[in-house]
Formats: sequence, structure tokens, C-alpha cells
Amino acid sequence: MNSFMSWVGGKKSLRDEILIRFPLDYERYIEVFGGAGWVLFHKTPEAFEVFNDANSNLVNLYRCVRKNPRKLIKKLMFMINARDDFRCIVEQRRRGLFARFRDYDRAAKFYYLIQYSYGHKTDQYCCKPVSMWKKFPLIERAAARLQSVAIENRDFEALIKLYDRPNSFFYETAGTYASQGTSEFAKLFDEEEQLSQTLISLKSKADFEQNKLAEELKAEIGNTPFRLEEYDDVLVRKVVECVKVLNIEEISVTFKGGYEIKSNL
Repeated sequence: MNSFMSWVGGKKSLRDEILIRFPLDYERYIEVFGGAGWVLFHKTPEAFEVFNDANSNLVNLYRCVRKNPRKLIKKLMFMINARDDFRCIVEQRRRGLFARFRDYDRAAKFYYLIQYSYGHKTDQYCCKPVSMWKKFPLIERAAARLQSVAIENRDFEALIKLYDRPNSFFYETAGTYASQGTSEFAKLFDEEEQLSQTLISLKSKADFEQNKLAEELKAEIGNTPFRLEEYDDVLVRKVVECVKVLNIEEISVTFKGGYEIKSNL
């Protein structure tokens, strides 16, 4: 399905290419920089999914879509495509008034800026005929899709540390530098460096745990038969592959059913 909105750096045209590169063995899907959610909406729903973005206005919009899409649609229904209205809402946001609005009023105004701004950057009026009403069915479908998705508004580093598990898969994409000004470029570059350091530290932690597990497995295998009476030969093949990595030259395996083999690796 399609997203109900567009966003700077959206992955609509790349979503198929991104999905075929996903791992097959994760249990927890965490989208670190959610944006328009093109990948989330396009992928098959799973039991554990998290959508995150640091933009509080965007996250509020998603939460309103999930909780009561018809209430949001009712707010949007009579908002017209007009330059003066657009400038008024931009000025309200610039003055920090969005935080004072009720959730659905704030969400409607922010969605209005997304729809009617140049490049969906929410700051310049795009001056083209865009029908808000055509988005209403997409909003309702998005609401159904988001019912089982946790929606977070966290810094990426805090989010990664919170959801870091061996079975977690973090989908993250870099900022769209070309669409930003000089100061925004520097900010995004710093965030990219910070993200890299966070991921490196997580990899170091994972490597340490993997090495510890490998040492325990070596001690367990030793020179004695590795008995697998309770498991099938699929698991045996996995164990054999693991032992290869550990540079063990020979393994003695007892299969389910009682027969035993020795294998030179």
C-alpha cells in the first residue's frame, strides 16, 4: 500500500529495492527515521514494528491518523488551497504556537503544510492544484495499517539503545543533504557521524557476545560426541556450519533416531 503523505527524502521509488535487501531472520522491525513511511506501508505487516521520527509534529500526525482518522479528515475537509492560509499556518509554526493547539488541530495544520508546500518541505507554498480530498481514503487505510505499530518520538541514539536486541532489525536511511541549507547540512552530517558511532558500539557489543558464545561452544564440544537426539538434521547442519567456523576438524553427531556419524570438516 502507499503512504498517506509525501516527505523530503521519501523512498517511494526505492522501496522494492530496499525490501529485497532486508534480512530474513529478524523478529523486531524498528524504523529509525520514519518520515513518510513508504517502506513500512509497503512491507508485509509483522508482530513487532516500531515507527520513529524525531519530528514531534510528524509523530503527532501519525498518532492522530492511527487513533481517529475520521476526526482528522473532518478537520482537513474545509481547509482550502490558498497562499494566505498557508502563510498564516507557517507563521503560527514559526512563532511556536503549534504546541498550544489540540492534537488534531496541530496534525491538520501540519498535514496541510506538507500537502501544499514546495517539495513537501512545509515552508514554501507550491502554488499547484492539489486535492486534499483524494488523500482521505489513504489516511483511512494508513490508520488500519498503523493499529499494531508502536509510534515513537525519540532521538535515534536513545531509540537504538532502547530496542537493541539480538533479533532486532533497525532500518535507517541517511538524511537528504541536497535538499537542505548549509546549516542543516552540517547538522545532518553531525547526526550521521553520531549514528555511525552508535552502530559501531552496538557491533562491538555484538562481537563480544558472539566471541563469548563461541568460547562456550568450544568448551562444550571439546573431544566428546555432540548429542542431538532431540533435534532434526536441519539443526545438525546448522551446528556443523557453526563448528566449521570454530576451526574444529572433526565432529561426532548422534541424529534423532539413534544413529551416529563422524564427519571430517
